[in-house]
Amino acid sequence: MLTPTLNAIFTAAFASLFISIRCDNPLPRDVALFIFGDSINDAGTNKYINTTVNFRANFFPYGETFFHYPTGRFSNGRLIADFIAEYAKLPLIPPYLQMKDDEFMGGANFASAGAGALSDTYEGFVVSFMMQLKQFEKLEKKLSKRLGNEEAKKVIAEAVYLISIRNNDYLTLIHRNLTPFQPSSMEEYVGMVIGNITTVLEGIYKAGGRKFGMIGIKNIGCLPSLRKSTGNGSCLRIANVLAKLHDIDLISILKKLEAQLQGFKYSYFDFYTSARDRIRNPSKYGFKEGKMACCGSGPFRGNPSCGGKRGVKEYSLCRRPEKFLFFDNHPTERANQQYAQLMWNGSSSITGPYNVEELFKLGRA
Repeated sequence: MLTPTLNAIFTAAFASLFISIRCDNPLPRDVALFIFGDSINDAGTNKYINTTVNFRANFFPYGETFFHYPTGRFSNGRLIADFIAEYAKLPLIPPYLQMKDDEFMGGANFASAGAGALSDTYEGFVVSFMMQLKQFEKLEKKLSKRLGNEEAKKVIAEAVYLISIRNNDYLTLIHRNLTPFQPSSMEEYVGMVIGNITTVLEGIYKAGGRKFGMIGIKNIGCLPSLRKSTGNGSCLRIANVLAKLHDIDLISILKKLEAQLQGFKYSYFDFYTSARDRIRNPSKYGFKEGKMACCGSGPFRGNPSCGGKRGVKEYSLCRRPEKFLFFDNHPTERANQQYAQLMWNGSSSITGPYNVEELFKLGRA
């Protein structure tokens, strides 16, 4: 238990995080960012759990471009969540498992590489989506003790919840070939994934969260790892069919939650279209290569051997990752920045019904 003096210091320190925002910036001064999901958002969570190197990126060349050392991010630099935090005038949001008991730097990152919406996706090797919710609930209780109930409720209600969870559920299904991929079985599986996502969204809402930034699923069939498996270098069609079914159901459930839950607001980012456009026409967006990864081995450098720690020591590394859309099977920092910018203030055709900047500006629900 903190003493009254220390509690006052902590409260003042928390408030000071936002005082540095320029007075002419219209963003609210007390909006935190909580991040959930998989490797797209993982800022180093998996360094702090007992898992295999397959689910870690805390070795060279990860992080080489911006941080100049490996942070655990699956990229050469910053992630989408890092840029969103920057646009919101927040510090880089640390992994929840890295945070000390008396530390709260404008939010927390619960995302874990390899996590899926389904709890049995890489079970035992990652922090599942449901467990991320439980960690958030623990943090909410800690904030109530340190800031007082009213201040903590305000932080939770004003916060934006950035969520990216889905790829691993479908990739494991494809790799295991557990289904004949009939339309009915695909729809049933997607329904299970969306059902679990809905449960976590409702859990965050019950805890007081109101503003959700949802990252849709990209055309996963065009990942270098799946492109190499087709034999002719084309995208794996069945994977993209699953991705489209997922996004249709996700949009549908978000609309239902908005109608059913008072104050529920969301931003949905059409990751599929944004990634597809860059794969098809990379030069339009400043890239030289939209199919091959910067780091890896095999066709399209699709083998996840980047860094030589995952069973295959030999790998190739490009000289200019900013010219590549993919770093390994994840976006390069430059691609992440472009996606984050679209999420932040993109038009309703790509990010809607609110963009993330608008979510930060929304008043208390």
